[in-house]
Amino acid sequence: MDYRDEVFIAVAENLNFSKAAEELFISQPAVTKHIKELESKLNTALFERKGNKVYLTKSGKLVYRSLKQIKQQYRDLEYELGRLNEAFNGSLRIGASSTISQYLIPSVIASFHKRYPKIKLDLFNGNSFEMEQKLLDNEIDLALVENETSNSNIKYMDFLDDEIIAVTGTQSVYAKRKNIKLIDIQEIPLVLREKGSGTLQVIQKTLAKQNIDLEKLNILIHLGSTEAIKNFLCDFDGIALISEKSVKKEMQLKSLCKLNVSELNIHRKLRLASRQGSELKIPGLFIDLLHHHNF
Repeated sequence: MDYRDEVFIAVAENLNFSKAAEELFISQPAVTKHIKELESKLNTALFERKGNKVYLTKSGKLVYRSLKQIKQQYRDLEYELGRLNEAFNGSLRIGASSTISQYLIPSVIASFHKRYPKIKLDLFNGNSFEMEQKLLDNEIDLALVENETSNSNIKYMDFLDDEIIAVTGTQSVYAKRKNIKLIDIQEIPLVLREKGSGTLQVIQKTLAKQNIDLEKLNILIHLGSTEAIKNFLCDFDGIALISEKSVKKEMQLKSLCKLNVSELNIHRKLRLASRQGSELKIPGLFIDLLHHHNF
């Protein structure tokens, strides 16, 4: 691809010339120059300004979609050439929800890099909704998500079982109880993940089956990461509902303990997501490794 095309893609995705310049490590005047040259070459305006904001024109949207497809074709070409030379080259962009990116995916990425050292890996993280949006915007090639809802433009594949459990700090007043009832969940102070989190979505869906409205629980605070929740529990007389895979270390160190909640079992499938209709080449190598990884 021409470098002007790369500059255009950066501006189109940021809708901001300054941010695109920072991303590309070039000056803003240089970005403006490349865009003007591309517009002259194509004989069409690609951006329009409305006040202080920049928007893609209809031509700009068409060029963006086409250049993203061309960029993907170049990446596929690198892979095919690498396969001919028995050296897998190219790049892979993976997005993972918070729990997966922190506690599960690092070991998979390490194994992948060891097997395919010439494939450049980039990992993005956020909540499940954000990762699905990045996937649809073609900012990543694969997403690993925790939510249960599905988007018709996304193809899903289960890759691991997970359980969401109730935990509390070992110094909490609830630590000595070990067992609590489902009705207690409605009264005990709770700390939960933020809206958009796959974990929160699964909790809400499970409680709804028990005719319990999430909004009516005694939720003290929503926090944006599992690590923040675990740190919060150290000085909090209450409980949290989080992935069992995220608290193995804390339970071994006895800083957190599990509470058994009668009549409440929150199991879920962690899923691999890809765009519908996409041909998986380099991503296919990662998917194969993921399914055979010993978590």
